[in-house]
Amino acid sequence: MDDASFPWDVDRPYTQRVTVGPEHLDAFGHTNNVMYLSWLEQVAWAHSLSLGLDFAAYERLGTGCVARRHELDYLAPSFAGDALCLATWVHENDFRISMWRRYQVIRVADRKTILRGQTQWVSVDMKTGRPKRMPPEFHAYQAWPQRAVPQASPSPEPS
Repeated sequence: MDDASFPWDVDRPYTQRVTVGPEHLDAFGHTNNVMYLSWLEQVAWAHSLSLGLDFAAYERLGTGCVARRHELDYLAPSFAGDALCLATWVHENDFRISMWRRYQVIRVADRKTILRGQTQWVSVDMKTGRPKRMPPEFHAYQAWPQRAVPQASPSPEPS
């Protein structure tokens, strides 16, 4: 099944797949929430790498991105053996200090969205850790084109 065929919130996000293993489960028998955060970090890095911005580039530029805030909405559980498709895209980027990256996780078997989330990333100086203006190379982190939301037809006027 082609990842592009899933019901994503945006057109053609960057995707990666994972399979939930027994080591990913918590005492309740479903995927531990820490695992989702780890997978979201992995897909974010993979997307960054695809844009040519790896850790070596951050070091060369003297500027990197660190997480300031995570927001995760758990919509349904996943269990050992579930194949998941992770998606990410840049939602907003002020091209100064911060950007928001969004995530969506879909369970492959039933195409159900089981998690939505976002992270605010802040551009920092690699030596001091203090906020630093994004270098021109960070323009690779363009906001993803949003889907057009269909306009509702106007209600007929009462006669």
